[in-house]
Amino acid sequence: MKRDNRMQAVFKTKRCYIRQFMKSDLDAFITYRNNPKWMEFQYFKGLTREEYEEILLREPSVEKGAQLAIIHKTDETLIGDVFVKKEADACWIGYTINPVFKRQGYAYETVQAMVHWIQQEYPGVTIKAGTSPENKASIQLLKKLEFTPAGMEEGELVFQYV
Repeated sequence: MKRDNRMQAVFKTKRCYIRQFMKSDLDAFITYRNNPKWMEFQYFKGLTREEYEEILLREPSVEKGAQLAIIHKTDETLIGDVFVKKEADACWIGYTINPVFKRQGYAYETVQAMVHWIQQEYPGVTIKAGTSPENKASIQLLKKLEFTPAGMEEGELVFQYV
């Protein structure tokens, strides 16, 4: 993964940069990831600190699936996280915003930048995202970002951006 050395950014948005997780991010991450109401529609939740450390603090690999931190530029606060995994001719993405920062445009801003980054790094891939049919906020976000419905897989609505 290419990184901006100044902030170790994989990619940036207007207000945030997205980088590998650091140990100092874990408390905030665990707080929102282990919130059962907020994480109702998400995977990768309810793990122990040790399990999260093992997964988040290793060198990210898009081919194996990379979980990355969304960091606010002004105060270094963890806003949320994104996931990206390349499989054949597609990249699967996921995103979660800490509920403290919900409905402030961070998910839109970050996913838009992630799509642009994927297009630069992996030209020609289809970008896919899955979401629960009940997750109205995620469905609305994907449609706003011009993802189109592409069917159902394992109980999730699949959207794609070509």
